[in-house]
Amino acid sequence: MLPKGLTARSWIVADAESGEVLAAHNAHWRLPPASTLKMLFADTVLPKFPKATQYKVEPKDLEGVGAGSSMVGIKEGETYSVHDLWLGVFLRSGNDAVHVLSAMNGGVAATVQQMNEHADELQALDTDVVSPDGYDAPGQVSSAYDLTLIARSGLQKQDFREYCSTLTAKFPGATTKNKKGRTVRETFEIQNTNRLLTGDYDITQYQGIAGVKNGNTTNAGATFTGVAEQGGRVLLVTVMNPEKDDHNEVYKETAALFDWGFQAAGKVTPVGELVPPRGAAQTGAQPGANSGEGGEAGEAGGIGNVSERPVAGAVAKNGSGGMGTAMAIAGGALLLLAGAAFLVNRRWPLPDLVRRRR
Repeated sequence: MLPKGLTARSWIVADAESGEVLAAHNAHWRLPPASTLKMLFADTVLPKFPKATQYKVEPKDLEGVGAGSSMVGIKEGETYSVHDLWLGVFLRSGNDAVHVLSAMNGGVAATVQQMNEHADELQALDTDVVSPDGYDAPGQVSSAYDLTLIARSGLQKQDFREYCSTLTAKFPGATTKNKKGRTVRETFEIQNTNRLLTGDYDITQYQGIAGVKNGNTTNAGATFTGVAEQGGRVLLVTVMNPEKDDHNEVYKETAALFDWGFQAAGKVTPVGELVPPRGAAQTGAQPGANSGEGGEAGEAGGIGNVSERPVAGAVAKNGSGGMGTAMAIAGGALLLLAGAAFLVNRRWPLPDLVRRRR
């Protein structure tokens, strides 16, 4: 049986390697994605700039950052490495970091166009990008199905895997003069806002969690896509806009779906399959894939037909651009993604998960 008490408007549980969708509910509803859209931004832009590249921020680079946005604290006139900027995107969901990277990439408009083109290549057909940072904008939508496709693509990239699984990092502050008159630039700590990765006072770090991205805005409510490994199986879960307004509810429902998925994998009939990118499909890399044609899942399978693509409007709910800083950091083992391949047959490989202690 599926977990009791699920209130999300849309959700999906999928095997990250085989692409089988184990269960889904309104998986193609087109909803505001909030900062989960930053996964598409990263998958599109991250490969373009070496992480050691240095960039000096100009005032115009930060124009258009939405009021109330989540910010990492970028300062005009300061120089940052691309590595720093991506840490700001993934850990603090910094819209300021997104806009600086977009400026490096030819501007917001060019970046939005590239993101939409990349979404089309991934066959994320429910997704329309208006703002690269996921900030609420008319017409900006995605779906649980698409966000799962996007996460699956991003996780093929080593840098993407490392950033989305990082708990804490040092971020450059402002350049100042110390008491001796010397120019200094101190750093401050930033923490990942993914509560299944860090833990919180009312939720523990999820066993096997390795990313990916959370979000929260007024129109989107809380959104989250996560990847986890247990017993050699890798699952992706996306949850969008739980109606229940409890603290960390999106993570609690995600954890419940992960628990169900790891128990049900191999025992239930899949309700569909994640499609491959167009290029992979054309080369035959993932034959026979489909978007989930077929009936609804049975008793332990899920709710809703994955092939449905209804359009759903935004629901107003109190929130802000991005999640807050983590309130507690859980220690212990953290499962991270690395380069070695699983020794199993699959149509579109996801690099292996290995343990690393912090």
